[in-house]
This record gives sequence, structure tokens and C-alpha cells, in this order.
Amino acid sequence: MIRAVIDTNILIASLGKRSPYRWLYDGILNSSYTVLLTNSILNEYHEVLQFRTSNAVADNVCNLLCVLPTVEFITPYFAWNLVEADADDNKFVDCAVAAGAHALVTHDNHFTPLKALDFPPVPVMSIEEFYHLLQQAMTLEQ
Repeated sequence: MIRAVIDTNILIASLGKRSPYRWLYDGILNSSYTVLLTNSILNEYHEVLQFRTSNAVADNVCNLLCVLPTVEFITPYFAWNLVEADADDNKFVDCAVAAGAHALVTHDNHFTPLKALDFPPVPVMSIEEFYHLLQQAMTLEQ
């Protein structure tokens, strides 16, 4: 199963029922792939959701993520500090590296320089690239 770290901007973009990216959130609900989280990522999700929507929505989404069988909590034991433009984004990189993620899904340009790294491997991709990765994985499973 594909294992992915989802940047906050992508999660937020996927929540709306009319969003063109709704398939990503539905994929979480339908166990189409494994979501990799840390406590600090979950806290950021809650904080941003609370700011952009309401406390109830933030609580519902985060509580759901805590109980879904294909959400895996990761404890990174090393801080790579690879994102210089926004140090707060390093939590996503550290989670992806620690978990051996297949994808770190983001539209944030702060992650772009990581694509050129040989070590540690950080599979940064857009939501469109992630969609294609999931499609390829489903094709191989059939």
C-alpha cells in the first residue's frame, strides 16, 4: 500500500465536497493508501482547520484521523532540517524520511529543493503526481 505524508495545504484543499481534490480525502476514508502522521503534523492540521473553518470541523477531521486503520503515527528520531525557507515544514520531511514514505504530497515550493537530494530520499510530489502514483499502484494490484 502507498504510504504518504500529506502537507496541510493539500489536506485543506481536499476537504470540500466540490473540490477537484476530494478524491484525496475520500481515499483516506476508504483506506486507499496509508497516511503518515506525527503529533506535530496533526496539531498543525487542527490549528489551520480551526482557523479556516471551525473548531468542530477541526475536531472532527483530526479525531477521525486518529482512529482510521490506515493512518499510522510516526515518531521521527532525527531532525534533518532540510527545509531552509520555512523551518516549520521540516516536520513533514522528518516524518516522510522516518517512515520511508512513497510520497510527501504538497504544493508548497519550499519543498522543491529536496527533489534534487540523493540522501535522504524525500519523495516530494504534487497532488497530481500523487494521483498518478495511486493509479499506477491500483493497476499493478489488478
